Amino acid sequence: MAEVIRMPLLSDTMTEGKIVTWNKKVGDKVKSDDVLADVETDKATMEVVGYADGVLLYIGVPEGQVAKVNDVIAVVGKAGEDYKALIAGGSTSAGGSPQANAAPAAAPAQAPAPQASAAPAAPAVTPESLGATVIRMPLLSDTMTEGKIVTWNKKVGDAVKSDDVLADVETDKATMEVVGYAAGTLLYIGVPEGQAAKVNDIIAIVGKAGTDVNALVASLNSGSPAAQATGAPAAQPAQPGESTAPQTAAAPTAQSDAGGRLKASPLARRIAADKGISLSDVSGSGDGGRIIKRDIDTFVPAAKAPAQQGPAKAAVPAFSAAPGTEGFTDLPNSQMRKVIARRLAESKFSAPHFYLKIEVNMDNSISARKALNEISPVKISFNDLIIKAAAMALRRHPAVNASWMGDFIRQYNHVHIGSAVAIEDGLIVPVIRFADQKSLSQIASEAKDLYEKAKNKKLQPNEFSGNTFTISNLGMMDIEEFTAIINPPDSCILAVGKIEEKVVRTPEGFGVINVMKLTLSCDHRSVDGAVGAAFLQTLKKFLENPVAMLA
Repeated sequence: MAEVIRMPLLSDTMTEGKIVTWNKKVGDKVKSDDVLADVETDKATMEVVGYADGVLLYIGVPEGQVAKVNDVIAVVGKAGEDYKALIAGGSTSAGGSPQANAAPAAAPAQAPAPQASAAPAAPAVTPESLGATVIRMPLLSDTMTEGKIVTWNKKVGDAVKSDDVLADVETDKATMEVVGYAAGTLLYIGVPEGQAAKVNDIIAIVGKAGTDVNALVASLNSGSPAAQATGAPAAQPAQPGESTAPQTAAAPTAQSDAGGRLKASPLARRIAADKGISLSDVSGSGDGGRIIKRDIDTFVPAAKAPAQQGPAKAAVPAFSAAPGTEGFTDLPNSQMRKVIARRLAESKFSAPHFYLKIEVNMDNSISARKALNEISPVKISFNDLIIKAAAMALRRHPAVNASWMGDFIRQYNHVHIGSAVAIEDGLIVPVIRFADQKSLSQIASEAKDLYEKAKNKKLQPNEFSGNTFTISNLGMMDIEEFTAIINPPDSCILAVGKIEEKVVRTPEGFGVINVMKLTLSCDHRSVDGAVGAAFLQTLKKFLENPVAMLA
């Protein structure tokens, strides 16, 4: 059956996207992981993946034109398959965008009688016939395939506005907000809190109050397994009244979701972080106890707050077991951990890795960093020096600043350095864009902000995508040297060890120098050994003589 491809939500503030280029044309075969189009959003130009195998049957938005989020932009199916009914809104996989289907929806009314009788039930189950909007799981990162509903900020029966945040969704990168872009009443929730839905699966329906969506849900369920997550839409009219009392009783205190994450708007979180206010101390006045900006502005610390925090910390037990007993704990994988496992396994077993190691004398870098920090507006770290040196070296060795694309190798004219950061759920790679064009103080300031966002799960898609080269530094954790797995789509990743003293022979006898070990992991499909070695030699020269980076 043909699949409708819609304009995904590529950033939390995106309402529409401009098709920069189509990477496939009608009639081309496509795989589920093929990049169909490059889309310009309000944040960056990003790639749209169709997650469907088959043939590109239809392109609904030409290059250079704009489509709203959730509008139909393409159809993928079997060669020769009739897809016109999908565009007209007659498909179970097409629902959810009144804007996209408004014009085609008028076609059945003008069609001859035989066509109208061919599908008499269609008007009864389409979103358009009910005046409803189907909300689907948006694509919130370039590597996302599914999202976990952390919390619903609205319940069935609640009135919603087009800019209301319906749910907080955990992706492989961060926890982000899903906006429905539809006004009305929340009629149906298809994925309970704590469960996951694949990209483009139905997660909710918004429409006129009192609308019976049972037939629509049944139709959607027949084509979308994720929509079957809740099986009692008929009981929805009674749910709002039943759930009102407990929610009202809990409103005076800050509410948290099933995963223990406090409900708070992004603005409230940012202001609280700036003021050093713990969200656990704040009472939320928003929907369902959600903390909003007003709550932070009017917050007055309580004298007993520290005493209350003590038991909360003690409530997290350390590992313990009775002597002579066996046991284990099964920890569910987060969305981030699932994607890390999948992508790095693909990288390790599809890209033939080889490794190049080099030792760098860091004495001059230590002196240069000390001198720079006396005048720099922000503290410059050794990692900042390595980012700058790597970026400068990549300019001289563009073959390393490349990606293996199957039929060709793509060499980038820009240098975007990813810097791996360990967070609670796994690993994320914030990206320093145009690192070769920035000063050390600019790199240090930007890196500090990105690392802080990463730890607080506040990174936006354009801040963790687009890398052309990656650096993984474990030196601060006392690791002498290690090898790293290449971070797709890069051809190389640099593993950085700690700086340690080493005794060496000198003309005068023996002396001590500070050395750092670097290991470059290379994809042999696109980077040969001599190319990688030449890059490391240049990187070594920059680090051993930092002044050369200013030339």
